[in-house]
This record gives sequence, C-alpha cells and structure tokens, in this order.
Amino acid sequence: MNNNNTEIERKFLVESIPFDLDAFKCHTIEQGYISTDPTIRIRKKDNEYILTVKGAGLIERKEYELDLTKEQFEKLLKKVESSIIKKKRYLIPLSGELTAELDIYDGYLSGFMNVEVEFPSLKEALLFEPPAWFSRELTEDKRYTNGSLAYNGLPKEEK
Repeated sequence: MNNNNTEIERKFLVESIPFDLDAFKCHTIEQGYISTDPTIRIRKKDNEYILTVKGAGLIERKEYELDLTKEQFEKLLKKVESSIIKKKRYLIPLSGELTAELDIYDGYLSGFMNVEVEFPSLKEALLFEPPAWFSRELTEDKRYTNGSLAYNGLPKEEK
C-alpha cells in the first residue's frame, strides 16, 4: 500500500501454478467481515492481528489498518457476520519492485486460487502486463472481493 492510505491493486484468477511454492515466503491468514458497507475486516496473519477499514472502489480505494491484540481480535470475532476465510498467501517477486500475493484458499473455498498485485500508482497498475500464469482478471468483478466470498462463497461458474 502506498503512503497516503490508498490501496491500488489488480486481482486475477489462478488456475495452475507453474513452479514450486516452497521457495516463497508464506503467511497463514484467517479473516472475517463485520461489515461490507463500509468494509470492516478483522484478520489474523500468522501471529499478527489487524482491523482494516476500506473505502469504496475496486482498483483504487482508501484503506486504514489498526493493529489489534489477540484479545481484541477474539472479541471482534464474535461480531463477524460472514463466514471466516482461511487461506495461505505466498509472496512471489515479479519484475521491478512488484510482488504477486498468491492466495490459496482452505475450508469452504478450498481449491480456489487468486493473485493480487499492489502498485505504487494507478498508472503503473494500468500499464501492468500480467505474467502467463495469471488467468482471467477479477479486479472489476465485485463477486470476487474477499468480502463477497466471505458472505456469498464462490460465484456459480467457479464451483
């Protein structure tokens, strides 16, 4: 995320992975949504606990994060209205300074994979040429936001 609390990212479907993931850093993530309008999410990433508030938008939107204690996270977990998303996130370096964040989902989303890339500017996001292992772009498809996946599961064509 760039300095002014604006998240600029593009998201893509992934159908197969052409390399060994063991070579890359991995985080275990569990997250749930207290609200999707505005987006209020709590997340456990390894041993970190984070409350995130996101503004409207798909490719570019405001995002604010606040560190939580484990106890605060567990209290807020009782307020979650959605299913809990469980996933492994692999950090895969791309050309330049970019990183692909490959999410492989567990639980009720088991088998689903997508990848996000965050950019320092909208111009760089729009000029980005995805690598061959990225599949269909999901950036503008609201059905594939994590909030929508938490409340609605996968869209029918992905099941």
